[in-house]
Formats: sequence, C-alpha cells, structure tokens
Amino acid sequence: MQNKVVVITGASSGIGKTLAEKYASEGWSLVLAARRIERLHALEKNLKNVEVLSVKTDITLESDCKNLIEKAIEKFGRIDILINNAGISMRALFENVDLEVIRRVMDVNFWGTVYCTKYALPYLLSVKGSLVGVISVGGYLGLPGRTGYSASKFAVRGFLDTVRVENRRSGLHVLVAAPGFTSTEIRKSALTADGHQQGETPRNENKMMSAEECADRIYKAVKRRRRKIILTFVEGKLTVFMAKMWADLVDGVMYRMFAREPDSPFK
Repeated sequence: MQNKVVVITGASSGIGKTLAEKYASEGWSLVLAARRIERLHALEKNLKNVEVLSVKTDITLESDCKNLIEKAIEKFGRIDILINNAGISMRALFENVDLEVIRRVMDVNFWGTVYCTKYALPYLLSVKGSLVGVISVGGYLGLPGRTGYSASKFAVRGFLDTVRVENRRSGLHVLVAAPGFTSTEIRKSALTADGHQQGETPRNENKMMSAEECADRIYKAVKRRRRKIILTFVEGKLTVFMAKMWADLVDGVMYRMFAREPDSPFK
C-alpha cells in the first residue's frame, strides 16, 4: 500500500483530519481538501516523511471539485482512494427551518460527494481503486430535528450503492461508512433553523467514539475492501437492526433521546 494516493475531503478537522494522519502514518501520499486552507497547512507540518498537497476547496462548487481532482492528477498522476468525508449537519424542526438550510446541507453532503466522485471516477477505475462515502447512522434512520442531514445521508448511501452496482465488473471498490455519534466539530457547526451555527454541542462528546477510532476503522475497512460498515454497537448496528424489525419502537426511542437534548427544538 506504499506510494499510493488518497484524496480526503473535509480534512481540516474531525474524521477527515484523523484519516489524513492515519494514511500518512502508513506512507500514503495525500491530497487534502477543505475550505479552511490555513488548517490544512498547519496539518501538513505534522505529517512527516510523506508528500502532501493541500487544495482550498468548497465542495458545494462543481468547479472547485473538478480543480481538486485535476490538481491531484497534476501532482501525483493517479488517485487510488477518494474519501468523501466533508459534511455539515443541522438541528431544527422541519416546520420551522428555512429551506435554504436544507439546500446548504444537501449541497455539502450530497452534491459535494457527487461532484468529487464524478471527476475522480475515471482515475479510480483505471487502478481499480476505492470510492468511500462517510455517511452516518442518520443515513439509515430518520433523525428527528435533522431532516436535511438524514435526507442527505440517505441520498449519499443510495448514490454510492448504485455506483457500486454499475461498476461491479470494473474492479471498483465502493465503501459506505456510517459512524454513530463521533466526537468532532460537526455538532458545533450544525445549522439552526435560520442558518446560523449553533456553536455548542447539545451532547456529551466524552461519551462518543473518538475521531481516531473512527478513522482507524474506516482505514481497515478500505484495506479489506468492505462494502459497508456501521460503527458503534448500540447507537449504530443494534439500532439499525432494530429499526428493520420494530420501526415504531425505534422511532419512539429516537424521539425521546433527541427531545432530552439541551435546548431541544421539540420543547
């Protein structure tokens, strides 16, 4: 797995940052994408003995995604893995939310994945590489107060599952990775009903899976060319399984869990 190239979106923090550190520790060349280029440059300084290309990228813009892939090919001549990790959340009742918030979430989570995948796909196909989407348990379950977020993650799952089927004879590997609650900045930057960032997380971050553990699990799943992984047992695998068998029960549990959050929109 040496001397290969991985492209990671949303690499300035959280799971994306720790994925960059993990792949660097394994000797991969890195192409890192994020809007906050200063954070990428700071990360570069800590990644020793590997080649790193940081590209300022707003993945809601098709032109930026095309530029990201072009820069990667210009620098390294190949792409072995694309990890669509960049994402944004929201927290508001659909009844109250400004529809522009949902558009923004879909632009980042869904269209960003589509744009990057579209331009990277020919290069991934040429090396029988890996296409990865980091979704969420919210891509299997409707999370109350997160209509736009769950909708976008369901959409990414459907998109990547279909790309996998279309390319089943090409050698392309497609992984859909669904973390449960993971300690990152995503809840702090989540959009409220009017589009402002909520600023503070409503959950106890110390009780969540760490970004480092999540990145390590995704790395291993890519290496083993897994189709999908659902991370964390109770909030992930067990909840998704129970939702198939006892959907109404799980709906009630999810509603009560999110209603207990501080400043819950359900109150």
